[in-house]
Amino acid sequence: MNILFVYCHPEPTSFTHALLQAGVEAAQAAGHDVEVSDLYSEGFNPAAGRHDFTQTADEQRFHYQTEQLHAARNDGFAADIRREQDRVRRADMMVFLFPLWWGGMPAMLKGWFDRVLAYGFAYVDGARFDTGLLIGRAAMMCVSTGGTAERFSAGGVYGTIEQVLWPAMRCQLDYLGVTQPDPFIAYAAPRMDDAGRQAILQDWQSQFAASIAEFERSRPPRKDLPMPDLNRDWTSQ
Repeated sequence: MNILFVYCHPEPTSFTHALLQAGVEAAQAAGHDVEVSDLYSEGFNPAAGRHDFTQTADEQRFHYQTEQLHAARNDGFAADIRREQDRVRRADMMVFLFPLWWGGMPAMLKGWFDRVLAYGFAYVDGARFDTGLLIGRAAMMCVSTGGTAERFSAGGVYGTIEQVLWPAMRCQLDYLGVTQPDPFIAYAAPRMDDAGRQAILQDWQSQFAASIAEFERSRPPRKDLPMPDLNRDWTSQ
């Protein structure tokens, strides 16, 4: 399989980066091809705008989905978006690694979803959830937190981690039609000693390897993501 790691953290000595390295090692040890989108080091721009496109559907009024659909039909995405979309096309599994900031993913990663997984490319009318365009692919989150597991429990101050991650799990990943293994949560890594952090990394490699194997056993047939096609009417799909 081809596994794409979408990594979002500004510090290469962070524990989130250690999780990335451990995930890459586990994937390669299992014989899989690996690609990494390192959003900070590659200078990914999270802000959507007219700069996302090399041509314009409507010069008078900017409507983002209209421009995305036009770009998907006409090969009109900016170079950084095309690069990331090509990575997504090649991927059988995507792994999103990020620290939990203000109860969600960092803005740079949310911007990656906004700009890369565009209308006409990753979803269209009538192709969402169980009919999504990314059926046959998997997407998994690997999240580091400052808070302890107790704080992310049913009786904790933050609520369960499932509640915290629900917008990303349901309205982003499920929406695309991907198979979604349980997320891996590295709780309270800054509060642990080196031995504790090493134990987390080993747990992550074990869970990740098991998730890959389970997906390989049960994956549905994969759809091909759309390529630019001037004659295709996506709004009727």
